[in-house]
Amino acid sequence: MTTSDTMAADASGLRVAVLVSRYHVEITSALETGARTAFAEAGGDPGHLEIFDCPGAFELAGLASVALETGRFHAVVCLGCVIRGETSHDAWINSAVANELAALSSRHGRPAAFGVITCNDVSQAKARSGGVRGNKGIEAMQAAIGAVRVGAAIRQGQDGVVS
Repeated sequence: MTTSDTMAADASGLRVAVLVSRYHVEITSALETGARTAFAEAGGDPGHLEIFDCPGAFELAGLASVALETGRFHAVVCLGCVIRGETSHDAWINSAVANELAALSSRHGRPAAFGVITCNDVSQAKARSGGVRGNKGIEAMQAAIGAVRVGAAIRQGQDGVVS
């Protein structure tokens, strides 16, 4: 059994777009803060981190496509919050966004990270946006940085394998 050693948390030289849904702004602002912090702690240049406001979580996928199509970014981090309501509306949004971000990552060969909190109520959202359950903004940024580095290693023919 071997494991890859290519997933360095090194954001130096990376350009990342962060798309932030402004629905549930108290939650998504905390996610944005987490993503900014994770980028800086990984050695990223704050001038290479571009933040874009999005109307809601559903729009994240379409705008992530626009960002990736520009070729300006190594990765896109999508941040949002969808809280369950009285109907199945939340499930439709969550599924559509998650599936499209995965498809975009495959199609463009660059990560479109899913940093969307999908929960039952505001207290769960707060717990996942800097509370007792961590910060999904941090996790999404770390995932994007790691995926960029692994992709680069694969493209460069590095085996990155350690016994």
